[in-house]
Amino acid sequence: MLNTVASQSIRHLFTESESVEVVIRCHPSSKLLQGSIDNFKMNGRNLVIRRDFWVEEMSFETDAVAIDFGSVLSGNIRLRQPTQAVACVVLSEAGINHAFTAELVRQRLHNIDNPELTKLSGGEPVSFSDVNVQLLPENRLKIFAKTELPNGSIPISLVTTLGVERRRRLLFQNPQFEPDVVPEAVRGISELLTMAFAEILNTMVDLDRFDLDGILMRINRLETQGKRLVFSGYAQIERFPRNG
Repeated sequence: MLNTVASQSIRHLFTESESVEVVIRCHPSSKLLQGSIDNFKMNGRNLVIRRDFWVEEMSFETDAVAIDFGSVLSGNIRLRQPTQAVACVVLSEAGINHAFTAELVRQRLHNIDNPELTKLSGGEPVSFSDVNVQLLPENRLKIFAKTELPNGSIPISLVTTLGVERRRRLLFQNPQFEPDVVPEAVRGISELLTMAFAEILNTMVDLDRFDLDGILMRINRLETQGKRLVFSGYAQIERFPRNG
């Protein structure tokens, strides 16, 4: 019963999920009556957060957990105190690119009016579109995009290395302009726009914006593995989402 309630509760974190499996360890099982559990393990596949953010895999394993056993009987899990978990999140290259089509992300790339950009556009706001990310070895990314200027669009291209700041914010470090895919006539302005775009990316990816109800995520390590980006870290679980 507890496995079922926990699985159903965790599914409420996601807009969609292919599978969410929870395994609960409690030995001896009589400890459960006092609300004491050795740990939870959760494995989820093909999850969708806030409708547009695809997660290929997510798993966590908690420390010991103290719950209100009576809450389980009513179909929910209530923690008597917060608990921590070791966590792993896997994003696919396709999922990362889909995230750049999300309204939440597109809004942050549309009509940007900071002075560094408007001095290149004659004072008009600048937008970025058609973002495409390719994962490379050694935590590097290749990123293509288009810059929408008043007199047309200019392609931009860069290679950058992913880093982490304060265990919650992704940094796009050491951006290098890639001129080969940019027409020679616009390479000068494209390079300036590319560097400005990298700075904008550095303000965008903060885990605290991807609020999973009651769960605070932190990154200890990240690694590109082929067409997947793997994050490992921990989660502070304040509460379980209500079931329904």
